[in-house]
Amino acid sequence: MGTQLLAGRNCIVTGGSKGIGLAIVKAFLAEGAAVEYYSRTKAEEHAGLEALAASVGGAVTWTACDVSDEKSVDAAVDASAARGPIDVVVNNAGVTRDGLVFRMSLDDWNKVIATNLTSAFLVSRSAARHMIKRRAGSIVNVSSVVGIIGNGGQTNYAASKAGLIGFTKSLAREVAARGVRVNAVAPGFVDTAMTEAIPEEAKQKLKERIPLGRTARPEEIATVVLFLASDMASYVTGEAVKIDGGMGM
Repeated sequence: MGTQLLAGRNCIVTGGSKGIGLAIVKAFLAEGAAVEYYSRTKAEEHAGLEALAASVGGAVTWTACDVSDEKSVDAAVDASAARGPIDVVVNNAGVTRDGLVFRMSLDDWNKVIATNLTSAFLVSRSAARHMIKRRAGSIVNVSSVVGIIGNGGQTNYAASKAGLIGFTKSLAREVAARGVRVNAVAPGFVDTAMTEAIPEEAKQKLKERIPLGRTARPEEIATVVLFLASDMASYVTGEAVKIDGGMGM
């Protein structure tokens, strides 16, 4: 077995029970990490994650956490830090509540902003307090190409994901002198349960906008997150890497 990129590292992944988050958890585990994922429910394939972790000398745990709630986040992160140093945080939790802006309810707006953007602030704030004391750490925020180019019917989602990019760059400037790196990825159209709900005709129109002519697999997002989280990206901070098949160029 070659050198594992995250051997001995303790990682937190929010929204890690499915989709892109689950793919990130698997990618980290395969590289020897101890991964704790925060979500409302445990991953359906948690037993498989435990088997993967055991096979490479890592570990996986699930923590029930409402990442949009300050007390819930602070309690979870402090408990994580008490068990061992926090080396990597991936803010992946996200939801959609699509609709044209003049039909969008305030509740739909607030839910998306709270889950997609405020959660990253809460988790990063809590974790960074521990990271800066050790003068080491990596935070990766999962944004979206929609936050860069926009998309009709997703003003709330686009605003939250654009906000994540601004948050990433600003936080990166704040903590760089303490040895903590902060980056973001901006996926395009990815095959997940979230995108399965899109009507087939709409999916085809989306694919027509992608120069590579296909959608992404969650694993293709996870590999870039893995790179940014690892020492391979030791001189990278404040970046927002698009993973969109050319959709946003």
